Amino acid sequence: MSFRGVDYYATDELLTDEERLIRDTFRRFVDDELMPIVAGHFRAGTFPRELPARLGELGALGASLQGYGCAGLGPVAYGLIMQELERCDSGFRSFASVQGSLVMYPIHSYGTEEQKQRWLPAMAAGRAIGCFGLTEPDFGSNPSGMRTTATRTNTGWVLNGEKRWITSGGLADVAVVWARTSEGEIRGFLVERGTKGFATHDIEGKFSLRASVTSELIFEDCHLPESAILPGSGGLKSPLSCLNQARYGISWGAVGAAMACYEEALSYTKERVQFRRPIAGYQLVQAKLVGMLEDITNSQLLAWRLGRLKEAGRARPQQVSLAKRHNVRVALEAARTARDLLGANGVTDEYQAGRHMCNLESVFTYEGTDHIHTLILGQDITGINAFE
Repeated sequence: MSFRGVDYYATDELLTDEERLIRDTFRRFVDDELMPIVAGHFRAGTFPRELPARLGELGALGASLQGYGCAGLGPVAYGLIMQELERCDSGFRSFASVQGSLVMYPIHSYGTEEQKQRWLPAMAAGRAIGCFGLTEPDFGSNPSGMRTTATRTNTGWVLNGEKRWITSGGLADVAVVWARTSEGEIRGFLVERGTKGFATHDIEGKFSLRASVTSELIFEDCHLPESAILPGSGGLKSPLSCLNQARYGISWGAVGAAMACYEEALSYTKERVQFRRPIAGYQLVQAKLVGMLEDITNSQLLAWRLGRLKEAGRARPQQVSLAKRHNVRVALEAARTARDLLGANGVTDEYQAGRHMCNLESVFTYEGTDHIHTLILGQDITGINAFE
């Protein structure tokens, strides 16, 4: 199905010429190269290994970072890239988001010049892949309870612990791992593939994000040199700053998934004939389509405004939480509604709605669950902490 675009409020006029060019470039890339292969990869549960290099060629990896081979794009341009990638599949957007926001960003922000020179150009080009090890089997929404430890030795550090639900873990050449030191402080470490005591196991049998690699990371007396630590990291604020970058990208990516579901539902209902007329001619169907369009328009404007605030250095983490919470809710509801309007066809991978619906169940949960973002916002507007 060709993509005509969803822009009921002429939000295209809010973009600069450069932003439109970047969006259109990635729109063509998605339509020409990713749409033809995504269903096969989702069905097989495989990740397209050629994707990192292609994204590197297009400047999508670490696109918002300056220097070291990164594109240095503004927040809105970066968001539009995430929108277009997730219009195809949340797993593809997740790869780019993790690579740029969760791995390259902390190296760029907290690493040494040597670490930056070694990893950032290779990662920007897609020659090296990274992952972000924060979530543990028993500590997802509460990272302050993490049990992975980093014990100082005469020559460096020893890591022990486990991380789970790690995007790209089984592919990664390097992992940014967060651990608690003997002094009780949370620090970031770069752990290279092949390091003794470090192993990865991919998580199989997923209903969601099947075109993405999800893994667990295991550290058993994993010895690291002193040079492995990210010296600028310290406390939970460091990994949370990375998550804030990723959540911003998700707020745009979710818009792309919702747009894809709406376009598919609109096209299908105008062609599907029941009782001698297209089902788009029935009131109940039109009400659902209008609701989808209304929610998507709100999400587009929310993402755009957040991007401009970020561009001006005024975006607050709580505003990012609002956009992530709202836009993922909208996308998941759009996918469910599209699946409903497609009837039985909606559960086959000939159509996109079912795949987006399964993927978005994970997006609803990761990078801060819907409930966690609700409590972040509740605390912000009331001044009362409801987490405890």
